[in-house]
Amino acid sequence: MSLTTFIVVLNASLMNVAIPTMVDEFDTTVTVIQGAVALYSLVTAALVLPAGTLPSRHSIRRVLAVALLVYAGGTLVASLSWNTTILYLGWSLIQGSAAAVIFPLTFTVLIISYEDDDRAKAFGLLAGVSGVGSTIGPIIGGALTTYASWRWGFTLQLVGVGVVLFFAQYVSPNPLSETRRSLDKGGTVLSIVGATSLVTGFLLSGKYGWLIERRPFVVGEMQFNPFGTSPAIWFLGVGLLGFAAFVQYERRLERAGKSPLVPLHVLTNRPFLAGVLTYNMRSIISAGFFFIFPVYLQAVLGYTAFETGVALLPYSLASILFSTVTPNWRKYVSPKTLIQIGIVCMGVALVLLYEQTGPDQTIVRMALPVALYGAGVGLILAQITNMTMSAVPTAYSAEASGVLNVSYSIGFSLGTAVIGSYFLGRFYGSVVDGVLRAEHVTVSTAQRNDLVIALEDAAETATDATQQQFLNQLTPAQRQLLEGIFEAAMFDAQRATLLLLVLFVLLLLIASTFLPRQIPDADDGTDHPESSQDATREASETATED
Repeated sequence: MSLTTFIVVLNASLMNVAIPTMVDEFDTTVTVIQGAVALYSLVTAALVLPAGTLPSRHSIRRVLAVALLVYAGGTLVASLSWNTTILYLGWSLIQGSAAAVIFPLTFTVLIISYEDDDRAKAFGLLAGVSGVGSTIGPIIGGALTTYASWRWGFTLQLVGVGVVLFFAQYVSPNPLSETRRSLDKGGTVLSIVGATSLVTGFLLSGKYGWLIERRPFVVGEMQFNPFGTSPAIWFLGVGLLGFAAFVQYERRLERAGKSPLVPLHVLTNRPFLAGVLTYNMRSIISAGFFFIFPVYLQAVLGYTAFETGVALLPYSLASILFSTVTPNWRKYVSPKTLIQIGIVCMGVALVLLYEQTGPDQTIVRMALPVALYGAGVGLILAQITNMTMSAVPTAYSAEASGVLNVSYSIGFSLGTAVIGSYFLGRFYGSVVDGVLRAEHVTVSTAQRNDLVIALEDAAETATDATQQQFLNQLTPAQRQLLEGIFEAAMFDAQRATLLLLVLFVLLLLIASTFLPRQIPDADDGTDHPESSQDATREASETATED
């Protein structure tokens, strides 16, 4: 399961560095290729909740094998793609659908395969491997893209899938439930609508604004900006209504004695929800950090994709070390305390990076705070997944895993939207302010905002390549002036965004106060009486059916 997670995580991080090359090869734009990445996230988030329940109805081994074969099929299509439509089909739709099954399945398999300390170690190892995949992905992707082809990145995954299929024989062949339950079609539809709308709203918010429109939103030839609002607020509203309707529908279904997509006691389980909240907040911070840090390293410090991966190597090593070594520490220190120590480590690391931000920053100087950040993440992940999943009876681990992965997907898209849009907005705003100061020009707030949007559209992103493309269109004097302004603006944006991340770390620390002191054991029937009540009701229903 660790190798499976490694392949899927590697896929996302490995292909990000290939975007410029893919733009040239397909003769398209960055927006189109980034759309494939966004659609991949959207498909995964939409399907992960219903996909997480598959092990409750089918053989776990069969579900894993089929998901891997589908993933391999999508990988093959993507590697052979001759235009962006085929790329979308293979990468975004087919691979995204398979990933929606694989992500929650890893948690489910570990829950039923291990107990107590072994389970904690397994989740810690899974977290460490995931961190390694996200870190070395850019290194591998950069090397393959530079010296061979980005297509080899997909081909490499096919080899990994073949290895995992060999080891799939050790996964349990039985479903989680002895009673075959029918699929909750209504709950599936509502969960897909809720997750899709929320993630879409977050993805649109950075470019089109959260509430008031920043620029027209046009689909085809139709503009959608009712009452001058951003489309993001409408998608977010539909998403929240969708999940509210989902909870209400599940409640009615369970009261009628039928099988809901997610049992009500899972949605009302306080230790589980506290873990989900903490997990969600942590994913917001990680998404933001891994959005701004590589951009900063490459756009300002001039690092290549390979050097960026090297700069993040201390994070990878520290996260896998602390996530695999510290699970046993719960014998001496409360898991909740370990999680909070990890949160503090993340905050201190971000403050150190804030202090270092400047033209003299080097890989060596960044090693300590980057490693400290990784140690904090390792301490959190070594405990939080096990703590959250253990709060739910093993029989419902598939449903709980789906909920946890939905929270991660939503948190990741929210972190990218909030942190990413703040970072880019601060950067472009600082560029405009720098030019206005240099030219001794004063404009109104509305005019300044129009200039910021115009610059965003002209430069598209704050990467080194797009900056150079933009600067090459100018006169030598204009280019010299803007090069210095661009550099100062990026330093300003990096410092401001690191402080914003520190604020989110403080919110994460507050969220962690709701966690239980020790890892709960829902299967003993003492911590969660609703679980035993549910079991009694199921036994009664089974007896009635017999």
